[in-house]
Amino acid sequence: GFNDHRVFSNFGIILKNHGKLQEAALLQRKAIEVEPNFAEGHSNLGIVLRDLGKLKEAELATRKAIELKPNYAEAHSNLGNVLRDLGRLQEAKVYARKATEIRPDYFEAYYHLGTILNSLGKLQQAVLTFRKAIELKPDSAEAYSNLGAILKDLGNLKEAELATRKAIELKPDNPNANSNLGAILKDLGNLKEAELVTRK
Repeated sequence: GFNDHRVFSNFGIILKNHGKLQEAALLQRKAIEVEPNFAEGHSNLGIVLRDLGKLKEAELATRKAIELKPNYAEAHSNLGNVLRDLGRLQEAKVYARKATEIRPDYFEAYYHLGTILNSLGKLQQAVLTFRKAIELKPDSAEAYSNLGAILKDLGNLKEAELATRKAIELKPDNPNANSNLGAILKDLGNLKEAELVTRK
């Protein structure tokens, strides 16, 4: 029936994917109204609220999802993202890491944990985390691009070059990776190729 909380929530997800965020939030709220203990509804509402820039509300909705379903990996990862956006990086790290412990095969959780560790200046840990993300999803240009940037910051220029070339191979129109490769090649003394890459 149309009073099924899952119907409201699923329709809300469809609307969110079409950029209709206000309507999506209303439908997630309706799903929760019909079934207050619906953890997925609270989590989905948190995602929509984050996209709307309502970070404090997003935090509350996502915490409610975790309270209802403590081993909900996606909610832990989403809360990590919200806390990162709020500038609460240490706390964000705890939730992102918890998501990887609950679901060791969860690419997005490792990816987000890597970005949080990088922001905290924990570059070695970020490298290991992005390597794990790549192991789970070898076609992620973004993970290779981030790995390359961090390896460059660590001064591992040859490894940085390989990771960044892989990012470009997977997604040739990646401006960050192309600009990063140019900088890496320049640091390696390969000025001619650096100039060609930077022009792309």
